[in-house]
Amino acid sequence: MKVGRQTAEPGPFDTRVMAMLDRLTPAEQRVARLFVERKQDILLGSAAQIAEMAKSSDATVVRTAKSLGFEGLSALREALLSELTGAASPGRRLARTLEVTGETAAAALRHVVGIHEEVLAVLKQPDTALAFERVVEVLARAPRRHVFGIGPSGAMADYATLQFNRIGLPALAMAVSGVALADRLLWLGKGDAVLMMAYAPVYREVTVVIEEANRRGARVVLISDNLGPLVKDKVAEVLSVPRGRADHLAMHGGTMVLIEALIIALAAKRREAALDTLEHLSLLRGSIDKDWSKRGVRKK
Repeated sequence: MKVGRQTAEPGPFDTRVMAMLDRLTPAEQRVARLFVERKQDILLGSAAQIAEMAKSSDATVVRTAKSLGFEGLSALREALLSELTGAASPGRRLARTLEVTGETAAAALRHVVGIHEEVLAVLKQPDTALAFERVVEVLARAPRRHVFGIGPSGAMADYATLQFNRIGLPALAMAVSGVALADRLLWLGKGDAVLMMAYAPVYREVTVVIEEANRRGARVVLISDNLGPLVKDKVAEVLSVPRGRADHLAMHGGTMVLIEALIIALAAKRREAALDTLEHLSLLRGSIDKDWSKRGVRKK
């Protein structure tokens, strides 16, 4: 059965940009089209990075934002973020994704792989690498780590917690919502670190976790595609990672890459302790099932 295609209606941001396109210089038009076509990159990238994508200068990027009637690039980002976070339902996002994907399994594979290649390109940027190093330091120095996520992010929070504990880093999952989260917040202690996976809008659980962490003297590091600008003054570090393309179905491959990179980087910082913990894990498995004792134990 074929899925009916739906043509996405342009939002107010796109309409505003396209209505003013003819008034812009050729260089500004190039940047303005990028504002429409690469929304996620506009939210995450610096003026210099946006300029590189548009084959222009950072001064032209800022000038284009002003020519479109915004006070500057930050104001343009705020308008874009407001539109995106108040936008489409999951069903409409899926419809938009299917519209550009094609109708065969091979086309779906190519489309999704292409999206993740775009995400990986963001993760390879020098600014991301520097932020990543700072996040690793925060997580490594904390006596305990708490990993927050709800929905699909909750499953990733459970996974990260499991892997942190396996390399000898005490970790607890905050993968619940509503009043159940209150019990998890009791675990927070001074000097702890909270690894938060969350996305705009700023829902109540996010606000409460950040406020309680700040009150307890715990540091928050955030993984998000769009929440950073709204909470950057309240968290220690932000790792920006796209979740696919704006207004399309959210994809979490980039976040999983970051989590697994964190696991390896943290293990590398305390190699012997990580290996000792994994060896003890294998011994425990062997005490439960003798077949486990035949594999996975480090040779002395």
